[in-house]
Amino acid sequence: MRRSPSPRTSGRSSAQASATIERFFQFSLLGLVSSGSLAVAGSGSLDKPTMALAAAALIWRLATLAGWTSANLPRTWISAAALLTLGFYPLDWLYVSRGFLPATVRLVCLLAAWLLLAARTGRDYGLLVMIAFIELLMAAMLSTSLNFFLFLTLFLVFAVASFAGAEMRRSLNAARQTAPPAGPLSWRLALSSLWLSAGILTLTAVLFFVLPRTAQAAFRRLVPQRYHLPGFANEVALGQIGRLRQDHRTVMRVRILGSVPAEQLKWRGVGLSRFDGRRWSNPYHIRRPLLVRDRLLALPREAPWRPGRRLSYEVSLNPEISDTLFFAGTPELVWINLPLVLQGPNDTLRPYGVTGQALRYGVHSLLPEQSTAALPRRPVPAQVLECCLGLPPLDPRIPELARHLTEGFTSAEASARAIESYLRRNYRYTTELPRRSPPDPLAYFLFERREGHCEYFASAMAVLLRAVGIPSRLVNGFQGGHYNPVSQWYVIRASDAHSWVEAYLPATGWTTFDPTPPDAGVPRLSAFARLGFYLDAAETFWQEWVLGYDLTRQLALASRMEDSGRSFGSRWLEGARARLSGWKADLPAGARRYGPALSVILAVGALAALTLPRWLDWRRTRIQLHKLRAGQAAACDATLLYRRMLRALKRRGYSKPPWVTPREFAAMLPPGELRRLVAEFTDTYNSLRFGGRSQAGPLMLGLLERLENGAQAR
Repeated sequence: MRRSPSPRTSGRSSAQASATIERFFQFSLLGLVSSGSLAVAGSGSLDKPTMALAAAALIWRLATLAGWTSANLPRTWISAAALLTLGFYPLDWLYVSRGFLPATVRLVCLLAAWLLLAARTGRDYGLLVMIAFIELLMAAMLSTSLNFFLFLTLFLVFAVASFAGAEMRRSLNAARQTAPPAGPLSWRLALSSLWLSAGILTLTAVLFFVLPRTAQAAFRRLVPQRYHLPGFANEVALGQIGRLRQDHRTVMRVRILGSVPAEQLKWRGVGLSRFDGRRWSNPYHIRRPLLVRDRLLALPREAPWRPGRRLSYEVSLNPEISDTLFFAGTPELVWINLPLVLQGPNDTLRPYGVTGQALRYGVHSLLPEQSTAALPRRPVPAQVLECCLGLPPLDPRIPELARHLTEGFTSAEASARAIESYLRRNYRYTTELPRRSPPDPLAYFLFERREGHCEYFASAMAVLLRAVGIPSRLVNGFQGGHYNPVSQWYVIRASDAHSWVEAYLPATGWTTFDPTPPDAGVPRLSAFARLGFYLDAAETFWQEWVLGYDLTRQLALASRMEDSGRSFGSRWLEGARARLSGWKADLPAGARRYGPALSVILAVGALAALTLPRWLDWRRTRIQLHKLRAGQAAACDATLLYRRMLRALKRRGYSKPPWVTPREFAAMLPPGELRRLVAEFTDTYNSLRFGGRSQAGPLMLGLLERLENGAQAR
């Protein structure tokens, strides 16, 4: 009969299982909260002090769970910190963050940190799960980056693990007498969590790519306008473009259709015409709406005709970083899925009605030639003279330098080229900003420091041109970018920001000049940066097929898959028909050539199929016997040996009925040596199978060998 485990053994096993489940649950809960906090931090909407406090709370909790420290902060301190956080929330909303969303993000993250330090009860754990879920929802509204999907994956894994651990904690606390499962419980739970999370992600991805994302607009209404890059507004202070050189966020991606120009393209964004000595701005903020018809916008051409070549390209712009449309050359035709485009002062174009996802538009532009010798001269329009010749009070040396540089030149273009060449040859480019803010930035740049970034070069040339009566304006945009061979898109980052000058010439109208010398310290791409191309390609896929996935793309994808399926099916059928015809023609020769070898291969395969299972079973038995002899027996090994004992007795003519217990079967055998061996073997079997005595394994093996030898001798 079955021997029950002792109360001491049962209690020890139950306590061990309870500790394992508790540890698994606590680490899963910590991972759940961490993934939610990281998702919010990855969106870029969390300030550094809040990130530091949240990270400190997570590390403290990890150290406590890992046993590195046993100190616990007093709950009164944590409660006081939580109350202070709640009290600070209205002040943060009204005076510090000045917005509902950033103040709420800070509040939720701080409450998660305080609750993580104080969580001890089931109610605390439930609140932690709720706050972590709220963090994930906020990150979903705030983030458009691929890293949100990575944090979402982690959140799902830890969520499944936390719920599984919580259920087992509850069940184990309700039924302490239940024997714990054998084996490494934590690893089995972790593996189950991974499998469940993989299934959830797979199902979610299928639904995501089948159903259009109709709820995105509703979520976007809850999010206010995001922070945009400085330097592309209607008022820009000197130095803002230079600070962008330290910012490596991706602003847009560009795909050139057709041949790629050899020169670095300039992506024009904002034109500014008023200068007060420290900042550029526009005299008015009126924006003229340009109606888009059938997704096409034809831009009126007001400048004189110029020869050049055409360029077609596609742009994927992140509107959460910049709300300006960027163009290479002079745009003539724009394909854009918006109802309106707003035209501001100095030919600045901004989108209207953007929903927050990546804005995609196609452009057909003119890249004008530099030569203007054969073009007729035209009078300068009055509005150009009115807006682009004004100057603030200047250092007397600046107009004197302008007259000196243009002395002897009779055309506006020659004078502009002379000023451009002088700045490029006699000044040095640097991204370092001045240590102090001088009272006259341009005079300090031209006559003292003699080095600066592009914004100082462009401002200096624009002012020098105006000093000799040539209308000019400052232009902010981007130059160059890096080509990603994986996605085949050019990646343009905030660090590619650039400023240059447009001067109005009588023959060509607004003409581009760039007085900034090339940066000799541009680093070459490292191996790590090249590996980043794969991450950027994944980001491009995320923007195109996840954030920008709508009904139009869904239908396009379905049509493309249908065409591919038909093409594949027709090619496969034609290929199969051709191969079948060839096989019919070559069958006799192929049978004579490959028949013997094929027969040998089939025979070896059949023999392996017949013998391999038996060999594997023999090998498994040998391994188990080796463990038994070494005293490493498990409860399942007792059942294996007992079945072998029954087979040995069956060869002697004794069969065990199914309804008879092992002890009753031993008592049914005739008196003698066989009955004594079977009874001793049965006692040893019970001690190993139900008592967990691993040292009984070698004894069972010795008794079994004696029984099997007796059966063979008979």
